Amino acid sequence: MKIYLNGDLVDKEMAMVSVFDHGLLYGDGVFEGIRLYDGCVFKLDEHLERLEYSAKAILLELPMSRQQFADAVCETCRENKLSNGYVRLVVTRGVGHLGLTPDGCGPPSVIIIADEIQLYPEELYEKGLKIISVPTRRINASALPPAVKSLNYLNNILAKIEAKKVGFQEALMLNDKGEIAECTGDNVFVLSKGVLYTPPLDAGSLRGITRGAVMDIAVELGIPCREQALTRYDLWTAEECFLTGTAAEVIPCVEVDHRKVGSGEPGQTTRDFIAKFRKNVREDGMKL
Repeated sequence: MKIYLNGDLVDKEMAMVSVFDHGLLYGDGVFEGIRLYDGCVFKLDEHLERLEYSAKAILLELPMSRQQFADAVCETCRENKLSNGYVRLVVTRGVGHLGLTPDGCGPPSVIIIADEIQLYPEELYEKGLKIISVPTRRINASALPPAVKSLNYLNNILAKIEAKKVGFQEALMLNDKGEIAECTGDNVFVLSKGVLYTPPLDAGSLRGITRGAVMDIAVELGIPCREQALTRYDLWTAEECFLTGTAAEVIPCVEVDHRKVGSGEPGQTTRDFIAKFRKNVREDGMKL
């Protein structure tokens, strides 16, 4: 496997960063997770725009233009002979001193990894996923805007550990008001009385690229979609529920906190969204 590292494609065993890189020391950096379907990079421009916004929010000057990033992503996929898979694009603050201040850091490190991925077994897309709410809360949006996709994921990692400890593969995270924020790496959607709902961004949810794609699909399918504050009760009593994310794609959720969602099986509307999403990903992206 070849890894893109600061302009070069190197063997993965040689892909190294300094122990003084602030991405390692403090999680100081930004990243994007991007999918590749049949040689087509899904919504690459949207991902790179979000990378730019995240970098601007943390005062990190990107060392490459959007086109240069796009070319590097495609080059890395081609070099690894990948036609379906997952791309992790990382930009760190770069090498600096021991201390929180980024003064003197740089230049930023750019890392691109292109590999295969399977977040959940295929049977869960047919039978549905069971999730549970956990004690760890989503970081308050006023402390760290959830739109910033930073390298510091400890909050989400703790929630994932808590769910795994009690036998669940995914955790439902609440904000400090007890509202639904998101899962550890996925946005949440519920269907109730023919209307699709998802938490607003200020609830602590990421501005997911797949989230946006699903909201576009709702328009195509003629299903009203609203951003609205949700509680666990709304998930417990929903007719259908599904999660969305770059790695997860669209996956049904059939149980929340030991309570069946609807009939306890993936609903027809959820199946329609999955089918439409899988069709769209091969039509909406940049060819290698």
